[in-house]
Amino acid sequence: MKEYLEKYDLTVGLEVHVQLATKSKLFAPDRNNFGDTANSNISPITLAHPGTLPKPNKMAIEYAIKMGLACQCDIAKKTSFDRKNYFYPDLPKGYQTTQDNFPIALGGYIKVKSGESMRAINLNRIHIEEDAGKSMHDTEHTGSMLDFNRAGTPLIEMVTEPEIHSAEEAGNFLTEVRKIVRYLEIGDGNMEEGSLRCDCNISLAPKGSNKLGKRVEIKNMNSIKNVQRAIEHEVKRQGTLLDNGRTILQETRGFNDNNGETTSQRSKEEANDYRYFPCPDLLPIEVTQEWFDKIKSEMPKLPSDMVKTFTEEYGLTAYDAEFLANSKDMADFFIAMTQKCNMYKRIANWTMGPIKNYLNENNISISDFPISLDRMVEIITLVDQNKLSFSTASTRVFPKMLKSEKSATDIATELELFQDDNEDELIKIIDEVIDSMPDKTKAYKNGKKGLKGLFMGQVMKKSGGKANPQIANKLLEEALSK
Repeated sequence: MKEYLEKYDLTVGLEVHVQLATKSKLFAPDRNNFGDTANSNISPITLAHPGTLPKPNKMAIEYAIKMGLACQCDIAKKTSFDRKNYFYPDLPKGYQTTQDNFPIALGGYIKVKSGESMRAINLNRIHIEEDAGKSMHDTEHTGSMLDFNRAGTPLIEMVTEPEIHSAEEAGNFLTEVRKIVRYLEIGDGNMEEGSLRCDCNISLAPKGSNKLGKRVEIKNMNSIKNVQRAIEHEVKRQGTLLDNGRTILQETRGFNDNNGETTSQRSKEEANDYRYFPCPDLLPIEVTQEWFDKIKSEMPKLPSDMVKTFTEEYGLTAYDAEFLANSKDMADFFIAMTQKCNMYKRIANWTMGPIKNYLNENNISISDFPISLDRMVEIITLVDQNKLSFSTASTRVFPKMLKSEKSATDIATELELFQDDNEDELIKIIDEVIDSMPDKTKAYKNGKKGLKGLFMGQVMKKSGGKANPQIANKLLEEALSK
């Protein structure tokens, strides 16, 4: 891919669809829930029976406004819905209710990491629309089956300006969108369940050209990695065509996640092909100042705010702060722990180390973590008081706590793990270690100070890991300097 990017400028625009986690659908009272039995969450309104009338979901509009506020958009004072006309078997109305002329939010941006720096990716708009149903294909049936449970589910579509210039930036943008959605608690952002999907518009143009190349759209990708793979494949495919003097067709393509390639689906429709017109069944919606202020007052701290809080109020490093702020659940866990004790750096180390490792190994979230806050405070305190080393606490006590309700103190007592502060005993162990390695001792005294770690390791081993490292280190230095 690199060879093509030396000759051509890559431009990418994203259309990100986020399912909103409302209890009911956008224009009908049907249940909005993933994974239910096919066609169990439908009604005459969802199926567009004659004479049925839609009613807007107020919560969906509020969720869309929250996303707009999080992205620094201009929120419309008046918004309305339009009909986008096209035929799909899983679109029961024969049209999609969306927003064309008067979307809920305009402009705005999301800051993403680009190489070693940050840059703002500008948004064109955020609008509200309803989802289509789902075509089901399996080997048991000769045709396709239709599940309309998803039809009418509320979505927001976020449309970026065409100013993303690498697969990495596209992936980072989607990561930030998912993070914000979860912080706002307006959706779960689970791409594998289709509640966050992405269409990707990709074009190549000769280096330095002031015109964009022909746009190719890749539809409905369901993972950040696949979006990046699709961009990389299109760079190679389009670059090869341009190298050979061939024309790039403006078309819609699909992505095959098995082989990482895109395939042509149809020529790309233009906006006028959809015959947009205002929806006659829905009146315009006014976003009053009172309603807007209420929604704004409910906005939580966002990831960037949490990073600032963690660094400025809790004294964490930027790396620690960004790690903890990456997940709202993890950030909330850290803050809950700090309300129990003020050992902020130790809490961060435990959260980012043993706790995160356990969650990853068991594929669970922090909400399913089995150790209570009070029990975690106890083990952290024992380490802070030098009664247990971090290594002993994390590798021997912590695993036992995960499997029982026993306290860290009880477990350490049963296993005889508390550190030994008895200097007489430690001096005896240190002398034995030094006497057992005369050559190393001589080398250390001749200037090879790096051998100190070897001596310290042997002292810890000989003490069964119970030697207080700080005291042992001081006594070892004294013994080696004689």
